[in-house]
Amino acid sequence: MSGPIRVIVHPPSPTGGRRVRVDGEILGLAHNLTDVAEFLRRAGLEVDSSDVARAPWIDWRGGGPEWWGPET
Repeated sequence: MSGPIRVIVHPPSPTGGRRVRVDGEILGLAHNLTDVAEFLRRAGLEVDSSDVARAPWIDWRGGGPEWWGPET
């Protein structure tokens, strides 16, 4: 693969959780940083869940890594 890998964590859904997309492919609906790390691992990207929140190559949309669910 050439070029940087593009990881997007989309805004929280109305029912909670955030879609995770890598290079245009949706990997799943994450509910926490551990889920994001697992999706990335399955995509061949080794990253520890403690590093996910501050990885500069992850584009957090609609809120940062601390926001996962609908407003209550």
